[in-house]
Amino acid sequence: MHGPAYVPKTNFTRWLDKRLPIIRFVNDTITTYPTPRNLNFWYTFGGILTFMLGVQIVTGIVLAMHYVPNANLAFDSVENITRDVNYGWLLRFLHADGASMFFLAVYIHMFRGLYYGSYKEPRELLWILGVIIYILMMATAFFGYVLPWGQMSFWGATVITNLFSSIDQIVPHAGTAITTWLWGDFAVGDPTLNRFFSLHYLLPFIIAGVVGLHIWALHVPGNNNPLGIDVKGPQDTVPFHPYYTAKDSFYLCLFVLVYAIIVFYRPDFFGNPDNYIPANPLVTPTDIVPEWYLLPFYAMLRSVPQKLIGVLVLFGALATLFFVPWLDTSKVRSCRFRPLMKQFFWIFALDCVLLGYVGSQTADAAWHLGGFDLPLVWLARLGTIYYYAFFWVILPFVGLIERPKSLPQTIAQAVLGAGRSQPAPAE
Repeated sequence: MHGPAYVPKTNFTRWLDKRLPIIRFVNDTITTYPTPRNLNFWYTFGGILTFMLGVQIVTGIVLAMHYVPNANLAFDSVENITRDVNYGWLLRFLHADGASMFFLAVYIHMFRGLYYGSYKEPRELLWILGVIIYILMMATAFFGYVLPWGQMSFWGATVITNLFSSIDQIVPHAGTAITTWLWGDFAVGDPTLNRFFSLHYLLPFIIAGVVGLHIWALHVPGNNNPLGIDVKGPQDTVPFHPYYTAKDSFYLCLFVLVYAIIVFYRPDFFGNPDNYIPANPLVTPTDIVPEWYLLPFYAMLRSVPQKLIGVLVLFGALATLFFVPWLDTSKVRSCRFRPLMKQFFWIFALDCVLLGYVGSQTADAAWHLGGFDLPLVWLARLGTIYYYAFFWVILPFVGLIERPKSLPQTIAQAVLGAGRSQPAPAE
């Protein structure tokens, strides 16, 4: 289903349309693209994410003009950017805090997709491309976290790259060889910083390419919606512009307002104080923790005492996301009409928050409950078990036993009320 065909109105647009139909492309994919009329606030984060990717790329390019990827100079170059480059402090905090805001938006986007069943047929590839973007974001964020070359940057790189050494337990010496290859030396140092800088610069452009595929895959079947039912006709849709461009712009402004408050008033809110100490291979920080958006997976890793199994649990948690479209056996997409699944979903959301909290604490932290101490590592283990159970047990079996509520016949019926009909607004 598409909106009215684009008709060039001037000599220039007719000339351009025959050679490079870019205005026709924008018209068909944005301006007149028919979109379900009931999309709510949670659907605005796709546009917000596109905006944040642009911010990260632009600020990153300018910062790269001043950054020096050398183990002896990197820390000072970041301080020089902050103190001496015109508006360097603004660029740095827009980029650093932008990463956290980027992940905040992507987590909301992913949980919305899970709640409304946006991964189900015919949108399986759309979901898979989204998971690929998420994993590329995690890799990019990790490489970027190393670049300031503070204490947490250095030791974070050491801990994460050392995970590959666990492969030695399967193939002797293979893990050590991979780790040494990643470092470019026999320890984290100058070659490591150089290659991480190169990858951190490269990956955002790869992400932008996959985002293009993601949007393309979205436009083939069209948007899902909070009801999780298919569009039945023109009465169920409105043109993307001006209805959703106006709506998305309003919520983007609110998001940018929060972003600006953090950048201007609490720029180190997401940061770690240890990263203001230059990297020192001879002094290990009291507790090594990643950025907040990686904490749930860090908690899973630490919850397993055996290194190799912990690494497999970590990467298995990410790999599981690729199979979600086939693990859910329910024919109903949206949790609005799945009372049992809705409860399990919110427990899952709380479970992810709990894992993030546990990952932020020290390895031997415990809750003191009267005369009893509850080690947080046991909470991490329970949280990890529920994470896997949600996808591999709950999703398949709840779909078989659950009795969903009845679905509306059309989107227009649900929006306008039973027995009423109204033509879609003029294009």
